[in-house]
Amino acid sequence: MPNRIVLVTGAEGLIGGIVRERLADRYELRALTRRQSDFPSHVADVADYDALAPALAGVDAVVHLAASAEVDSPWDAVLSANLVGARNVLEAAQRAGTELVVFASSNHAVGMYELEGAPDIYRADKTEGELLPVSAPARPDSLYGASKVWGEALGRYYAERVGSPRVICLRIGWVSEGDSYDPAGPPESPDIPGLSVDDRYRRMRAMWLSHADCASLIAAALEAPASVRFGVVYGVSGNAGRWFSLDAGLELLGWQPRDGAPA
Repeated sequence: MPNRIVLVTGAEGLIGGIVRERLADRYELRALTRRQSDFPSHVADVADYDALAPALAGVDAVVHLAASAEVDSPWDAVLSANLVGARNVLEAAQRAGTELVVFASSNHAVGMYELEGAPDIYRADKTEGELLPVSAPARPDSLYGASKVWGEALGRYYAERVGSPRVICLRIGWVSEGDSYDPAGPPESPDIPGLSVDDRYRRMRAMWLSHADCASLIAAALEAPASVRFGVVYGVSGNAGRWFSLDAGLELLGWQPRDGAPA
């Protein structure tokens, strides 16, 4: 049986590279990039529907990573890449008969819980009842975070009201360039005043998603049972200080991380 055809938008980014490196033997990957890259890709801005739509022809699933990814992204960038872009990908997938869209959401969709709970929220001795479930109300901490809430809501509309595609949303934590749970230098947290250097290191360890866990999570979403029409799961490794519950990933996708940062 031939491999499923999977389009990766934003394939030139860090997570796009992880998908291309680690899942190429499992799926027939196609890439969409905003500019010409050093690998074959369909070049289009996701905000341009007419340029994007041809990339969906014959595609079984989409891993939608393309976005303005900076937390402090200005409104124009959020509107174009994250709002219009998400709608265009879902609409093109629906029209093309694409079965599934895996949407890269973000921990910033619920970032206010951290802003209010820091630094105590980074403790490693939290009980299971203190971990944030996906059923908690969305509380974005930025325009970027709000755009991810919009993408999740729009995905649910397509999955449940329009009828296709199915949509799995991954609220991704922190994926590091070097695949280490410790940043190369003292991490910055300008949006959370008053954190000590140790607090900032604990924060990054708590949010870490290893490259291997990132790839396995995306693969698990791509293999989600047909009975799962829509779902939201947190994407962090099994870190000692995490404040996100991983129950939904296990229940919906059968996914558990293999890596984890120590306290």
